[in-house]
Amino acid sequence: MNILDRYHAMEYGPAPEARNEADAWLAARDFGKALFIGGDWKAAAGGKTFETSEPSSGKLLAEVSDANAADIDAAVAAAAKALPKWSAASGYQRAKVLYAIGRAMQRHQRLFAVLETIDNGKPIRESRDIDVPLAIRHFIHHAGWAQALDRDFPGHRGVGVVGQIIPWNFPLLMLAWKIAPALAAGCTVVLKPAEFTPLTAILFAEICERAGVPKGVVNIVQGGPEAGVAIVNHPGVQKIAFTGSSEVGKIIRKATAGSGKKLSLELGGKSAFIVFEDADLDSAVEGLVDGIWFNQGQVCCAGSRLLAQEGIADALIAKVKTRMSRLRVGSPLDKNTDIGPLVDLTQLDRVKGLVAEGARQGAVCWQPDAALPSSGYYHLPTLATGVSPANILAQEEVFGPVLATMTFRNTEEAIELANNTRYGLAASVWSENVNLALHVAPQLKAGVVWVNGTNMFDAACGFGGYRESGFGREGGREGMFEYLTAKLPLGPVIKPATMSAQPVEQADGAAIDRTAKLFIGGKQVRPDGNYSLAIATAKGKLAGEVGLGSRKDIRDAVSAARGAKAWPEATAYNRSQVLYYLAENLSGRAGEFAARLTELTGATPKAAREEVEQSIERLFLYAGLADKFEGRVHQPPARAVTLALHEPVGVVGIVAPDASPLLGLISLIAPALAMGNTVVAVPSERYPLLATDLYQVIEYSDIPSGAINIVTGRSAELAGVLAKHDDVDGLWVFADAETCAKAEAESIGNLKRVWSGNGRGIDWASDQAAGDAFLRRAVEVKNVWVPYGD
Repeated sequence: MNILDRYHAMEYGPAPEARNEADAWLAARDFGKALFIGGDWKAAAGGKTFETSEPSSGKLLAEVSDANAADIDAAVAAAAKALPKWSAASGYQRAKVLYAIGRAMQRHQRLFAVLETIDNGKPIRESRDIDVPLAIRHFIHHAGWAQALDRDFPGHRGVGVVGQIIPWNFPLLMLAWKIAPALAAGCTVVLKPAEFTPLTAILFAEICERAGVPKGVVNIVQGGPEAGVAIVNHPGVQKIAFTGSSEVGKIIRKATAGSGKKLSLELGGKSAFIVFEDADLDSAVEGLVDGIWFNQGQVCCAGSRLLAQEGIADALIAKVKTRMSRLRVGSPLDKNTDIGPLVDLTQLDRVKGLVAEGARQGAVCWQPDAALPSSGYYHLPTLATGVSPANILAQEEVFGPVLATMTFRNTEEAIELANNTRYGLAASVWSENVNLALHVAPQLKAGVVWVNGTNMFDAACGFGGYRESGFGREGGREGMFEYLTAKLPLGPVIKPATMSAQPVEQADGAAIDRTAKLFIGGKQVRPDGNYSLAIATAKGKLAGEVGLGSRKDIRDAVSAARGAKAWPEATAYNRSQVLYYLAENLSGRAGEFAARLTELTGATPKAAREEVEQSIERLFLYAGLADKFEGRVHQPPARAVTLALHEPVGVVGIVAPDASPLLGLISLIAPALAMGNTVVAVPSERYPLLATDLYQVIEYSDIPSGAINIVTGRSAELAGVLAKHDDVDGLWVFADAETCAKAEAESIGNLKRVWSGNGRGIDWASDQAAGDAFLRRAVEVKNVWVPYGD
């Protein structure tokens, strides 16, 4: 036998990671007192515990305190007590604590890695080389943000007490993603880990004790659904940060509606892995292994949909099968293991059920010929071919080691297939032509796009999704904003509209019909229902009538906005010119609009003129910022740059207030347009004639048809229609508290981004009612990772 024969005959020998230190830690810990509240270890108030088991064997690891609502009350009280002193601490003081946490974690990183693998089932190589180092990186990185807070986020402060709920697939890393920016911002925390994986959170709480974290700043409560519900609903919590399934995310969105709580949701995904015919196929296969079989596919951004160009599809599939046959499934503590067990029997059963259903729907499911361990929750890597776009394996998040494959003919079809999902978390593009890759990336509805790579993360680069993958970002500058707040200049409480249905007194000599239509798709159109609404002057006389918009009118307006491709595809400079022109044309009719304001609102001529001038000035402001509110280029500690691109949210619904009816409307429409969104606006219910007077100004200001659509009518009713419409991507509502709450609750169909005034008005004349705070609402941040070097 020659040396080559010996090489091919070699087998891997076991290379187990020692677990004696982890077992000793488990044996020494009283898990009946595992709630870390106010700096003390406590048993659950109700005396309950839950079991956590080892996925590789099913053996019991510990019985852990199961928190109830009383425990959450205690944790929130501790966080609230610690908040004033922690938020008042200097950035340097908070930075020292964050750095101390990171350094203490470094000293115990092997114990963290082994505990994570024992509790979760992921291979030790992943825990040791990815999860734990990246968790440490987050704390040290955010130590810098803590000290730079006043410089980089002027006028902002921590949002307050934060409730955080994390999943079981990355227990320690998700904890770091949540806690590090919260502490840097000056917030205090109540965090609930997943029931399946509580151990590293308990070890982290011990680290907080050693690192000098003040009592009550970090509270960690183990528990199940009762504890999660109590955190979400607690009136003492000012923000909820949740990572988990889209279904639970929708429940949380509805539960927090009208509460005024800040909310960020990082939810599910069905990420496309696109391989073009000029790609390096061997590299793509290795990226695919990382994309779908990393952590057994239990990754929200897993590249679970392989889209291969037809010319190379067969060759690529053959290479994938060969590589799959060499993946090692086994003990997660073995350093040679590629795929460990799924986290629990319930997850294993779910994955098996989805694979069976996918096969029933026509997919051909292939698995390598490999033996599974005799115990534990293992599932072989699975390749599904012949998958139709409607197959359950192409549409539903499997959260297991299952890859669905489809083919495409050209770039346009690849983009269409990639975007054929209700999710929008991540995507991966493989091509040796960087021009092609960077042409495709902005067209993908995904918050993160990796070029010739996958599953690249860093604390300096934001992560988060579009659509039903949630909203908000983790990491980077945008991740810090999630834990900060800037006080807008609040106006009075907005009262529900009480317009009378009784006839308005006819004005003297007003015989000519003055019924204003709706403005949809660049045209003035009659309302579908052919009803109108009488509008009174400040003296109670009839000023005119407007169309009473309905559900059908909103549908038409949204359709027109969605079809208005010219505006979002225009350059920022072009949008800037158009907005300047709109301001110029409004200026030419300033006297007319001032007179209308006086007539309708009773404002003095001077005050009316000031509002018109402020409206023109605001258009000028956003015209100037259209090509200046730009993204960033990050340089993570890798051979890559990350392009943080600002992209329009899409179709934005706007429900404008009665207060400052012209300025309020312009202040909302202008930033949305500046960033390339198209708009469906519901103007002031009481003073809509100011909006209908804008029609002619819009028509001769070079704004493309459909970019602005205006539907007059009952604000509360139309806000509800916009909230329920799944082709509306964002909704801004400044109305009474009940209307705002309903809009938030009814937005869960597609988890659109909702910004409401929670029943409070804004001083629209204030300088703080304009600028970056509004522009941030008008964009999504997409992080495109571009590697470089050989």
